[in-house]
Amino acid sequence: MKRIGEIGIVPVVRASSSQQALDAVEAIEAGGIPVVEITMTVPNAISTIRQVVAGYGDRILVGAGTVCNAQQARESIDAGARFLVSPGLSVAVLEVARTLGVPAIPGALTPTEIMAAAEAGAKVIKIFPCGSVGGAKYIKALCGPFPELDFIPTGGVNPGNVAEFFAAGAFAVGMGSDLIDAAALREGHKHEVVKTCRAVGESVRTAKSSK
Repeated sequence: MKRIGEIGIVPVVRASSSQQALDAVEAIEAGGIPVVEITMTVPNAISTIRQVVAGYGDRILVGAGTVCNAQQARESIDAGARFLVSPGLSVAVLEVARTLGVPAIPGALTPTEIMAAAEAGAKVIKIFPCGSVGGAKYIKALCGPFPELDFIPTGGVNPGNVAEFFAAGAFAVGMGSDLIDAAALREGHKHEVVKTCRAVGESVRTAKSSK
């Protein structure tokens, strides 16, 4: 969790094939971001996580995303995932992660959901879909009543507004399609994704240093 906070950005890899996910991971690493979240929506997600851990695990922090139940949590951790991320709150996922010694980041949107996640033991919470409810302004509003919690806004974060989220108090940000252009990967333009990752990574470092 400390490492995620230091890096400040979690690239969310959603892909239409395992190979496209592997291409995305290669571009993310080349772009200088040493963490990836492979979502359960990727075909053969568990074996993809296993491949990414085998190929990159000594250099980047590999996590599993869209983890919605205890079985997915156990399989992801068994495949080598170092952290779990969920779109909502699953107490079962948190319990599996706690038992196996892996941090889990539940998703929440409303103050009530945030309170429920905190009561279940979460310290870092993903706010999703953040862009639909006010973006950075919403994160700033949440930081007031919940100063002891860390938030990772996801959904609606893009290269143009990433600095606003850190100014609002974000612990880190999650970025998917605005960071990883699936069309560019499909067309063999991996360099475009690398370039975007480098630029966004630099924006995040600048934003974090000026907090």
